[in-house]
Amino acid sequence: MIGADRWRELRRDWAVLSHYQRFESSVAFALTVIVGAIIVVALFRLIVNVTAGLVLGALDPLDHSVFQSVFGDVLTLLIALEFNHTLQYVVARQQSIIQTRVVFLIALLALARKFIIFDLRDMSPGHLLGLAAVTLSLGVTYWLMCDRADRSPTT
Repeated sequence: MIGADRWRELRRDWAVLSHYQRFESSVAFALTVIVGAIIVVALFRLIVNVTAGLVLGALDPLDHSVFQSVFGDVLTLLIALEFNHTLQYVVARQQSIIQTRVVFLIALLALARKFIIFDLRDMSPGHLLGLAAVTLSLGVTYWLMCDRADRSPTT
């Protein structure tokens, strides 16, 4: 979460922020709390399901469907954590908007999750080709954005 120094700085600057900046910070804070609650609940459910499954012997980590389910849940948590981390920059007024590169990164993580959890038997070739094309497009776009940012004299 946001450190105590950042909270003091945000409270100090609150009076000089425009109405829209206050609104933006408030919405970002509310979203951070909501996503944080989702992360806590999802983590609790993952821990309970994996622990209970391993203890009771109902969960075989070598089973492909179990692997897909568990790591799909883990990637869902990572996506939520990255999204929440990005929102904290907006709350702390370090960024006024969410960075486009981060949105592409989150989309790539979501596609990676999709590739882990999908079952090839249920996937049509067209659907698989579409996912591959979207992944390639997002990957190239992300690479171009990072490459451009790395070459920028301001970074």
